[in-house]
Amino acid sequence: MNSNNNSSSHGEVDQRNKESLDSRLLKGRSIPGKILLTRRSDILDDSGSQERSPSYQRSFSQNDAGTSDDMDKSMEGGVRNTNNSDGNTTDNKLTSSTSKNDDAANEVQNSAMGTRATDSARVTKFTKELSGQMVILERLRELAWSGVPPYMRPNVWRLLLGYAPPNSDRREGVLRRKRLEYLDCVAQFYDIPDTERSADEINMLRQIAVDCPRTVPDVPFFQQAQVQKSLDRILYTWAIRHPASGYVQGINDLVTPFLVVFLSEYLEGSIDSWSISDMSSGKISNIEADCYWCLSKLLDGMQDHYTFAQPGIQRLVFKLKELVRRIDEPVSRHMEDQGLEYLQFAFRWFNCLLIREIPFHLVTRLWDTYLAEGDALPDFLVYIFASFLLTWSDELQKLDFQEMVMFLQHLPTQNWTYQELETVLSRAYIWHSMFNSSPSHLAS
Repeated sequence: MNSNNNSSSHGEVDQRNKESLDSRLLKGRSIPGKILLTRRSDILDDSGSQERSPSYQRSFSQNDAGTSDDMDKSMEGGVRNTNNSDGNTTDNKLTSSTSKNDDAANEVQNSAMGTRATDSARVTKFTKELSGQMVILERLRELAWSGVPPYMRPNVWRLLLGYAPPNSDRREGVLRRKRLEYLDCVAQFYDIPDTERSADEINMLRQIAVDCPRTVPDVPFFQQAQVQKSLDRILYTWAIRHPASGYVQGINDLVTPFLVVFLSEYLEGSIDSWSISDMSSGKISNIEADCYWCLSKLLDGMQDHYTFAQPGIQRLVFKLKELVRRIDEPVSRHMEDQGLEYLQFAFRWFNCLLIREIPFHLVTRLWDTYLAEGDALPDFLVYIFASFLLTWSDELQKLDFQEMVMFLQHLPTQNWTYQELETVLSRAYIWHSMFNSSPSHLAS
């Protein structure tokens, strides 16, 4: 009799613990806010944009409001899971969990009115955070984790990376000084004859010149001569100023999200229609400077990813293997039985931060989350990439070694929308909440 009572008592405790965990998960990983399980039914309403700070004078263009592919569909206030009815077990648990959370239930509305109201509320929150004299970065990170309104993204990214100071009184002066400093670096290191360069510097410049035309080759904008020249200057100047790593192939990809975001302050419409040939040299140099400094800030937090032998990446690839083994033992065992090494496919993921693996129009949304993570980004990448890989768990278990290698090098993401990306991020957040505070769970 006592045994039954104890069993019942333990069951109730376990259930309460599970509900408590579900509740915590729904509130986000201390950063992203709520997970919202709903399918997007309307684009971001620009009604909320009328209340924005006077600092944002740029018009809310069609590019900002977006076509279906250009719009951040994550503006409802949290990371969403939009898997269909045959989603995995984790997704089903998420769906059942939302019924226990009143706030989430209030937000899960598929009506256009419901989504517009939420969008307007998010825009208002961003505007409030950005319009004060002192930006509270933790609040901004919490908002940005779930996606940033496109026209606010340049300012938000500068703040999240620590390039622009949170104090609005100092911001303009700091940016002006840093942009002039970049120009001085270009004059000192780039705009000089080859006779003044070392042999290593000449080889590095040649390698950058080879890699620039390969940068996001499926987006014609990056093949424009002036864009290539800007990439060349940014990358070479960065490499000279960071001799511990110098230039490493893949860093060219990391400049592209910054370039597109900072150009969006001057250009409207689709990136397919962009041209910078008529843009003044002053504007181009400011954009290059912002890209240079933001790239520097980003890579400061992952320096050993690009030093000799790239030990930081190798360490994270090992963590990825252990996490996948813990989450999905069957696919982990199958990959091991087939002799597939994670370095064979995941090295490029960490080196280029998935830019080569997903459609480019989704990259800036993904990077909202990256930059919101701040110093914690390298470790959180492991969870994002595990979620990304296990999107194809069932498919991978049907493939042999050679088929897996080909599949993972050419993943079927060309038709992905924001829904698939949000699903990846929501899973990553949940697994991080479950495992990151208990590293022994991942021990061999």
